[in-house]
Amino acid sequence: MTIPIEQPDFAVEVEEKKVSDQTGEENELVLDGGFVVPPTNAFGHTFRDYDVNSDRRDGVEEFYRINHINQSVDFVKRMREEYGKLDKVEMSIWECCELLNEVVDESDPDLDEPQIEHLLQTAEAIRKDYPDEGWLHLTALIHDLGKVLHLPAFGELPQWAVVGDTCPVGCAFDESIVHHQHFKENPDYNNPAYNTKYGIYSEGCGLDNVLMSWGHDDYMYLVAKENKSTLPSAGLFIIRYHSFYALHRAGAYKHLMNEEDTENLKWLKIFNKYDLYSKSKVCIDVEKVKPYYLCLIEKYFPAKLRW
Repeated sequence: MTIPIEQPDFAVEVEEKKVSDQTGEENELVLDGGFVVPPTNAFGHTFRDYDVNSDRRDGVEEFYRINHINQSVDFVKRMREEYGKLDKVEMSIWECCELLNEVVDESDPDLDEPQIEHLLQTAEAIRKDYPDEGWLHLTALIHDLGKVLHLPAFGELPQWAVVGDTCPVGCAFDESIVHHQHFKENPDYNNPAYNTKYGIYSEGCGLDNVLMSWGHDDYMYLVAKENKSTLPSAGLFIIRYHSFYALHRAGAYKHLMNEEDTENLKWLKIFNKYDLYSKSKVCIDVEKVKPYYLCLIEKYFPAKLRW
């Protein structure tokens, strides 16, 4: 079950502006609600820079090479069938948040902290700027919980099948996808049924009808949907497509979207700014904010979920 939500006025995009220091140099980015964006990530580099000469660069590219070779239509269908059973574990949302402390995302050039830190950083930054959108705060908290797929209790899937940018399978791989060159070794790349603009889809078919490369996004979307979460459709959209950078950063694949997708994309673009730029070494006092998020979890989810 999903519930509609009132859309904010999107006549103007979320405002980003530079902040000058005392020398007059521009060094920070501020989102419309006052959240200050650091000029560099936790490693001192610009965000989502996959070419910067850093200790993580080669590992990140190797991750995407393997990811792009293996994310095919057949693989995605097998994963959705297996994990759609939701027969691995039964636990609460907060228990899953704590479990995620064991995961570090190898595909992320901006972050090497336990995932719970990133979830709370994102949620608290949004909470500050959008205090009345409780559903959005909770969405931020849970958006990466599907990364538990990497843990033994969930089959210990390799990171290439859990994290990283996502994209549709069953149609042509857009050139805006990071390290696009490695798709040439994917079995779908030269398959005429899958390598055209529309592939197995049609104009305006709606993203809900599109197979996405398998990972934590689609898994958490299935968990929320099948456990009858009452999050609004925009919340479920954010969960499933927050790693779909080819869409919300490059504008690719819009020909597959329907009207509901277009409206929900506006929320995703707001969310993504916080998801990306809130990654830092600043720690959140978990025990201080925990009661607030437990109340939101109770409102939108059952006490125990099938995973």
